[in-house]
Amino acid sequence: MEKIRIGILGYGNLGKGVELGIAQNKDMELVGVFTRRSADTLILLTDNAKAYHISEASKMTDIIDVMVLCGGSKSDLPTQGPEFASLFNTVDGYDTHAKIAEYYDKVNQVAAKAKKTCVIASGWDPGMFSLNRLYAEAVLPQGKNYTFWGKGVSQGHSDAIRRIDGVVDATQYTIPNEEAMDKVRSGHMPDFTTRQKHIRECYVVAEEGASLSWIENEIKTMPNYFSDYDTIVHFISQEELDKNHKGMSHGGFVIQSGKTGLNNENSQIIEYSLKLDSNPEFTANALLAYARAAYRLNKEGN
Repeated sequence: MEKIRIGILGYGNLGKGVELGIAQNKDMELVGVFTRRSADTLILLTDNAKAYHISEASKMTDIIDVMVLCGGSKSDLPTQGPEFASLFNTVDGYDTHAKIAEYYDKVNQVAAKAKKTCVIASGWDPGMFSLNRLYAEAVLPQGKNYTFWGKGVSQGHSDAIRRIDGVVDATQYTIPNEEAMDKVRSGHMPDFTTRQKHIRECYVVAEEGASLSWIENEIKTMPNYFSDYDTIVHFISQEELDKNHKGMSHGGFVIQSGKTGLNNENSQIIEYSLKLDSNPEFTANALLAYARAAYRLNKEGN
């Protein structure tokens, strides 16, 4: 069987999930993991795969079919996406919804010139939830679509908090408003603000001597992440975070509430949901499914 040769850029929770996922896909093999850290510090689970410094990637374009980009959407992918699109077919899970069109243009411009196939924003939301919103709206055009996330740990939002000066570690939970969900499921089609649908709860470990009030303000006013939500911030110890807030469960719901009939007298509900023990491992598997698609499309000249 011909193997799709995969490279992984970044070896955090998502990168490790991709490595585990490759082992479950018989048509894939891991060539190497690329990191900004010292490659010697990475201990891989895959026999015959090596860790490399990110600077080595450009020398390996002939032995990697698809590079899976596992960096964060806030700081890593905006630069890594276009950079690696000039070298490889790529897949990423870019999830800053408000900036996807802008990110698409930057990656597409480079990929088209390099004749590479790059799939962006292909996790589960955006990604699988995006597809479900699309077909639900096509089936029930007289209606409204609602997405609820959680309760669970958001990798992207947790990473965004960790990028703030003075933050050592952090975990962020997205919590849906049950009352809002019940209204939608009952066939009503209310207009919700972003703030009415979810709460964001943050558990933060701060550096000794850091200004807690400043960090809290930086979190609550962060655009595209927290500024549109009611956000609760707790400052705790690293020990407590490690003990109680290192799980990676998540999930969510896409609900289309629609009407049919001569006078729109009948309510119709489409609901799609995910319940995930491990957000990064599930997201990784979604990226690998798209890596297969990118590989095939590129071979076809798309």
